[in-house]
Amino acid sequence: MSRVCELTGKGPMVGNNVSHANNKTKRRYLPNLNKVTLQSETLGRGIKLRISSSALRTVDHRGGLDRYLEKAKDSQLSDAALKVKKEIMKARTSAEA
Repeated sequence: MSRVCELTGKGPMVGNNVSHANNKTKRRYLPNLNKVTLQSETLGRGIKLRISSSALRTVDHRGGLDRYLEKAKDSQLSDAALKVKKEIMKARTSAEA
C-alpha cells in the first residue's frame, strides 16, 4: 500500500536526521494518512478514502467532499477519487436536466 494521499497526492519526503555532533543520516518524512469515510451529498452514500489530515481539514473547509472534488485538479487525484468525481459530476448534470 503506497503512502500517498488520494486527494492531494501528498507523499513521502526525504531529509536528514541531524545528531548533536552534526552527523547526518537519511530519513523519510511520511504524510499523516487516515482511513476515512466521507459522505457525498450528491450520491447519497459514503466513500472510503485514505487521505492526509491536512486534506481532511481542507475538505471540511470547502464544505464537503463534493465541493472539494469539484475544484480539485484531476492530476492530483487517485484513480478511485477520480472515479468518484466523475460519478458526482454525472449525477449533478442528470439532476439539473
